[in-house]
Amino acid sequence: MSSVLSLTRNGPIATLTLHRPAVHNAFNPEVIAGITEVCQEVRDDPMVRVLVLQGEGPSFCAGADLNWMRASLTFTREENLADAARLDAMFTALDTLPQAVVARVHGAALGGGVGLVCCADYAVAAEDAVFGLTEVRLGLLPAVIARFVVGRIGFGHARALFVTGRRMKAAQALAIGLVHEVAPAAQLDTAVDRVVSDMLRGGPQAIAASKALLRAVRTESLAEVRRLSIEAIATARAGAEGQAGLRAFLERQSPPWAPE
Repeated sequence: MSSVLSLTRNGPIATLTLHRPAVHNAFNPEVIAGITEVCQEVRDDPMVRVLVLQGEGPSFCAGADLNWMRASLTFTREENLADAARLDAMFTALDTLPQAVVARVHGAALGGGVGLVCCADYAVAAEDAVFGLTEVRLGLLPAVIARFVVGRIGFGHARALFVTGRRMKAAQALAIGLVHEVAPAAQLDTAVDRVVSDMLRGGPQAIAASKALLRAVRTESLAEVRRLSIEAIATARAGAEGQAGLRAFLERQSPPWAPE
């Protein structure tokens, strides 16, 4: 595992921690490659049911590393395209994980850090966390993460944030749907644990199917969404997990995947 991040496991819970505290866990090529690799590892591990994403030190993730941005000044167009493609692959890998993903957000979440938040299924923020899409102030734009941000907060809020480059506090992030819960910093871990506990009560196959269907709803035609929806519920009802869950409910028992 790379020195810039770590993956730890506790039963069905995996925790991905960014380890670049001196630069507020900013992205560089090693971080991007590492997150992409971890997502593939988690995807292929049937024992993992929830992934918690967090940052070490004072911030969650402050976006792009200064040295990485400095190096891009000399990139050719082809090098820039390849670099952006690798970043897109990282966000796509996180967004399409079949397991539930929780973002534990503290300090700053800027630029690509906001992108990570938007790729999580549930985001819990410390009440003193700060968020921002500040790329326009550098003459750039939040291009690769645009589809994830719009999917999370909608076109109107994304438009305002993209063109102003303003930072906002956790309360505003909650109000626009960027995060789902805000907690005092001292209670952040407790809040995350509650969310993880809720996720473990859901069937892992049902969660994976729900995430896949939501992606289809966001991107496919109405006719295709209707077809996929019908197939999804029919498959779930006939499947072993759905059958076990329904029987457990009718018999007032816990389903087999629920924590003891």
